Parts: sequence; structure tokens; C-alpha cells
Amino acid sequence: MGIADDAVEVRAQGWRTLAALHGLIETELERALAASAGLSVVEYTVLDALSRQDGWHMRMQQLARATALSPSATTRLVTRLEDRALITRVLCADDRRGIYTELTAAGRALYERARPIHDETLERVLAEAGAQPELAPLVAALHGVAVPVPAAAG
Repeated sequence: MGIADDAVEVRAQGWRTLAALHGLIETELERALAASAGLSVVEYTVLDALSRQDGWHMRMQQLARATALSPSATTRLVTRLEDRALITRVLCADDRRGIYTELTAAGRALYERARPIHDETLERVLAEAGAQPELAPLVAALHGVAVPVPAAAG
């Protein structure tokens, strides 16, 4: 193996480690959210993204980016959540072809109930993963990621 091959293997190992950590987190979040709130991880992600809009809404393509889903999968997901009265679709006043999604009161209430479960599960899984030597560096890197703080209005 040459130096280039070693670099490729290092990146491949990093990717496998990231995929393993992602799998652990997603499995535990899926279990906890389904048991406590009747939500899948991607459904929670939609509610979370919409809750961050602070009384506003998102276009379907923005929601697709937030959930890492295709446009058609996003439409099916939105339909399921709309059927459960958790979100609603709103036509854009400026562009009748534009469709927005918003949380309903029931969606906000479910999100508020599910968020602590999500956060506690994520914290627990990351702590457990951090105790595994092969995952510890990645968990440490996640803890070191800076979250941008919005500028104060003034």
C-alpha cells in the first residue's frame, strides 16, 4: 500500500466510523420517539425545523433540504403529518404555485412533548458512544462543533 492508498483507507475508515455513530444515534432516537410520541426521526425533524421558524413557515423545497429527502418523499411525509393534523399547507400569496408548511397547535404541542425525549436520548447515546474507543474521537469532535449564535437585534 502506498501513501495515497493509506489516505484513502483513512478516509474510508472515518466514513465507516461516522456511519456507525449515525446508525447508533438514529436507531435509539427512532425507538425513543416512536415509543414516547409516535414519531419517526424524520417526522420529528420536520416538526423541529418548522418549530424553529418562529411563527413562520417553510417552502416544501426548504423542508426537503432540512430533512435530506427527495421532493416526492417530502411531499408524502408532509401529507402523512397533515393527515395527523400536525402541520398544514398554506398557499403562497405571491405565487399560487408556492406551497408553505406550518406547524399546527397540535404539532407544536407534540414537538414540545417529544423534544426532551429526543435531547435526552441523543445525550445518552453520545455519552455511551464516547466510551467506545473507536467512536470517542468523533463524539469529541461533535461536542467541539460551535453553534452559531444569532446576532442580537439592535
